[in-house]
Amino acid sequence: MNPVQAIHAQPPTLIALLLFTLISLGLGVVANLAQRKGTFLEKYFLGGRSLGPFAVALTAAVMSGGTFVGFPSLVYSFGWVVALWIASYMVAPVTVLGILGKRIGQLSRKTGAITLPDLFRERFGSPALGLMTSLLVMFFLICNLVAQFSAGARIMKIVLPVEATSWFASAELADSSNAGYYLGLAIFTATVVAYTTYGGFLAAIWTDVFQSIIMAIGVMLLLPLAMNASGGFAQATYSGMAQTDPGFGFGPGAGRAFHPLGLAISFFFMWAITGMGQPSTLVRLMAFRDSKTLRYSIIYLTIYNALIYIPLIFIFVAARSILPNLASSDDVMPSLVIKLANPYVAGLILAAPYGAVLSTVSGWLLIVSSGLVRDLYQRFFRPTATEREIAWASYSTTVGIGLIVAVVALRPPTYLQLIIVFSSTGMAAAFLMPALLGCFWRRSTAAGAIAAMATGTAVTLGLYVLGTLGPERLHLGWLFGPNPDIGAESSFRPYYLLGLDPCIWGLSASLAAGLIGSWLSPLPPEERVALLFDAQPADAPAPATLDLHPEIKVSTA
Repeated sequence: MNPVQAIHAQPPTLIALLLFTLISLGLGVVANLAQRKGTFLEKYFLGGRSLGPFAVALTAAVMSGGTFVGFPSLVYSFGWVVALWIASYMVAPVTVLGILGKRIGQLSRKTGAITLPDLFRERFGSPALGLMTSLLVMFFLICNLVAQFSAGARIMKIVLPVEATSWFASAELADSSNAGYYLGLAIFTATVVAYTTYGGFLAAIWTDVFQSIIMAIGVMLLLPLAMNASGGFAQATYSGMAQTDPGFGFGPGAGRAFHPLGLAISFFFMWAITGMGQPSTLVRLMAFRDSKTLRYSIIYLTIYNALIYIPLIFIFVAARSILPNLASSDDVMPSLVIKLANPYVAGLILAAPYGAVLSTVSGWLLIVSSGLVRDLYQRFFRPTATEREIAWASYSTTVGIGLIVAVVALRPPTYLQLIIVFSSTGMAAAFLMPALLGCFWRRSTAAGAIAAMATGTAVTLGLYVLGTLGPERLHLGWLFGPNPDIGAESSFRPYYLLGLDPCIWGLSASLAAGLIGSWLSPLPPEERVALLFDAQPADAPAPATLDLHPEIKVSTA
């Protein structure tokens, strides 16, 4: 057996990456100075609802630690079959922005909603639904943040020279232990928490745009390097098949443990549809400037996704022949870059995955922070809080959440992408159907939304518990057979009922519960429905927002 490969960067690579980090911090400072109009809450959490088409497109992009750490890990391990697993990202802009975009923007402006719990609370007139949404958003996003922090730390671990970790351990121990990972985690945490806390939503948006451009440049630079080093598409595929199994070069089908046809269909459906149910996406849809912005964003995002994901498939199929014996497949992206590129160019390319993680984490930190400050602290504990109090609560909450997630990420999961898929599936099962029904069905009620949210979450969590522990340990062997031997091998995995991913069952159950719950509950108040669904007469003196909960006021004192 060939020895396990351990790869470390040269100092110029670290310098280039640190320069990228300093630019991101600088954008946070500039964003803070640029936020002049509107209340603190609207500025800090929505950027004043002023996003243009490039900003909406690039910040709605689904690039994250999964894109450049978890996804390459799966391609490196399983080959071409992962292409279908991710193919629906090419149509996701149409479903995500085209179906819900305009309607979410309209409702958020009519109700004055700043967060997703705000939107559900005001649309359905239910504080209980708003609280439930807040708690579920925080749970699923914190799970995902752990994976993202770990991804950022893994990149920094490869980039940091072994000598840097001698502050914590001897050079020999640092090279074989997690000292580099811990130092990388500390640097990543300090960076993302600093610019997100200081700059708020606008800082997250501006850094998203900057980092998204760097991602595209990095991928375009890495593609020819990988193809040249591997000998081309065909040679890379044959080499991967020789190292793993013949399935490395083929699509989904019978006998493919990782990705049989049923699971491939599940994931194609999942990425195209469930993106609409992600809180980070829904918040972006509250912040776009106008309908023209939304239309252009769909075009830009489709092109951008193709520029990122299609080359990544080719790059990391090739990586199998270039780096056949990595200690951890999650390290394949930074390891490949450092092996192939000039040290300074490597720093630029590595800014792509690092930027993806930074941009994802910054947005999600704000969503969790807004849930705690806007939806719990202000609504239940301090309804008359001044803007200064809310500002300090927002800053301290963002810092606190970042530090808590960093502590949890000290023991990272084995397959980062599995945590990301779990979080995405859970959020879609919880929020997509209430959002769709609330936007387009007048008859939808608070009881129906609560039923949809609770049922979708319960089904998804239940299948993950069943898959992780096993039917026999739960004394359910009489009802469920053994878990199908499909998907990536991990101690944390779902139960694939009938060979389908939990997203199918969670969304189906959520839709059924939402419809039944709404039909069985009383009609929603017509005056509320009319204000949200009907066009108002041109001469009607309509308020700028619906002050549906006047007890929540923000003092400017």
